[in-house]
Amino acid sequence: MKVKLGVMFGGETVEHEVSIISALQAIQNLNKDKYDVIPIYIGKNKVLYTGDSLLEIDAYKSFEDNRKGVKEVSLCKKEGKYYLQNTTGLIRKDITDVDVVLPIVHGNNVEDGTLAGFLDTIGIPYVGPHVLGAALGQDKVVMKQVMGSSGIPIVDYIWFFDNEYLDDKNKVLKNVKSLGYPVVVKPATLGSSVGITFVKSEKDIEKAIDDAISYDNKIVIEKAVDNLVEVNASVLGNYENQKVSPLEEVMGLDEILSYSDKYLSNAKTKGTGSKGMASTSRIIPARISKELTKKIQDTSKEVFRLLNLSGVCRIDYLIDKKTEKYYVNEPNTIPGSLSFYLWRESGVEYKDLLDEMISIAIKEYKNKSKKTMSFESNILAGFSGSKGTKGLKGAKGTKN
Repeated sequence: MKVKLGVMFGGETVEHEVSIISALQAIQNLNKDKYDVIPIYIGKNKVLYTGDSLLEIDAYKSFEDNRKGVKEVSLCKKEGKYYLQNTTGLIRKDITDVDVVLPIVHGNNVEDGTLAGFLDTIGIPYVGPHVLGAALGQDKVVMKQVMGSSGIPIVDYIWFFDNEYLDDKNKVLKNVKSLGYPVVVKPATLGSSVGITFVKSEKDIEKAIDDAISYDNKIVIEKAVDNLVEVNASVLGNYENQKVSPLEEVMGLDEILSYSDKYLSNAKTKGTGSKGMASTSRIIPARISKELTKKIQDTSKEVFRLLNLSGVCRIDYLIDKKTEKYYVNEPNTIPGSLSFYLWRESGVEYKDLLDEMISIAIKEYKNKSKKTMSFESNILAGFSGSKGTKGLKGAKGTKN
């Protein structure tokens, strides 16, 4: 019997289209002998949709105007199983049941733990990081604070909220100056290099901050690394076991790998349009020493475990090629293209990578099911009033 796999993608995020690209890539590579693939698209209006037409990129070119063959749905639990139900009409009808969900989402409102929390609440097994790992991976400030407290190498940085900048711009600019130019200005909770600006001198800093604020209310500014080489590693596993891919050296057209480098420069590719991160110019293995490669791979496992991640992630590094000092830039908890191109270099085909990710999720779900999640006793059964806890005196199982 095939596994009914719901692939969830989209969402109200500036990385909406990137998510569609990544999801359709994965769907094309899933083993159809093992999985019945059910697309679950989260529209920009936060409504869930399903339908076979969602398996083709053309469905998204004018989705708001043409939803032929697409149904609005909700995901719910009924009689111990999980169903997609039609939400239109007076009576909700079951469209299909779903065994496991594979979220392929990027950015705020989905990848940041929001979607994981929704799936946890329903109780359905799903692939990838759970709420805490997803949230830590999305917020560049909290992520740095956690990694820095554990001795993970990170660049010098400052951060602030938009209101703090608007209230006292000079104080923020003074702190930026203390870092020393050049710097990199980033929205704290976005990915795919959206809103990121490399700033060489003080005259351009305000424009860069204003741009970042247009995307996010929390901003991080990092000291730029001299003699920069950008290297990425992918990690596959969970808290018990981790495997690390070969390293890639990423070649960007800008001072940093930009959104344009990742997606727009290849947008005219035939088929699914841009191939996303899979089409970025790269060298594998990265042109660094074996010793440095080993250090970065070991650090990647440490970061993966520290942030309590699961499934596959990509961890990006900044290296000063003269000193060979390296810094963790950020982990991508659900990376573009799921970093399949890195695993292919070690002989793992995309379909096998997806299969292992799904197997990890099912194993985690079974292990979690063995834990105590709630108590059979109901303390409210003895509750007989609204005056504090006096009505609970007769409830069983309340002793410490």
